[in-house]
Amino acid sequence: MGINVLIVDDHHVVRRGLVFFLNTQKEINVVGEAANGEEAVERVKELQPDVVLMDLVMPVMDGVEATKKIKEIFPHVKILILTSFSDVDHVIPAIRAGASGYQLKDVEPDQLVQAIISVYRGENQLHPKITAHLMTHLSKGDREEQLIETLTKREKEVLAEIAKGKSNKEIAAALMITEKTVKTHVSNILAKLNLADRTQAALYAVKHLRL
Repeated sequence: MGINVLIVDDHHVVRRGLVFFLNTQKEINVVGEAANGEEAVERVKELQPDVVLMDLVMPVMDGVEATKKIKEIFPHVKILILTSFSDVDHVIPAIRAGASGYQLKDVEPDQLVQAIISVYRGENQLHPKITAHLMTHLSKGDREEQLIETLTKREKEVLAEIAKGKSNKEIAAALMITEKTVKTHVSNILAKLNLADRTQAALYAVKHLRL
């Protein structure tokens, strides 16, 4: 028993090369091919493979849309993206659509086999270049989200009160702590979130505390 793989790519030569190579691997059975996303969805319904090796840029229906549709109908089918594109504009939508792995077409053949096996076992498999891009993207996009998590529970409560326009005295009364303690919390909040004043803190709270 091997891993049943469906190959999806709009380039016939690429598909043929992958079929030829993967059929030499004892762990893998290539059960079918598709030339676009729409065809891929139909082939998955028909063949129910374990893993789909999915190109991204294809006519009729692209790989992201096909991934989304396949995962909706067959959530157990694993999808490994195999493409030439490593930018976040391609990577993020593919991962969000439900892909378990993302490899580039310059991957070493043995690494591709390993990626297929890993994805089949339920592990996520990302090309090193993709991981680097994702980390950069996440560190930019989620930096503020990460900052909010540096606040203590009490600091978050104080921040929520600041957003309501309350003074330190009013916050102290609402949270049943001393005014001096509120001042300390406010200073810590501004420092941790890299904010200049209470107005910025209030705006930040509205945006990130979902008040």
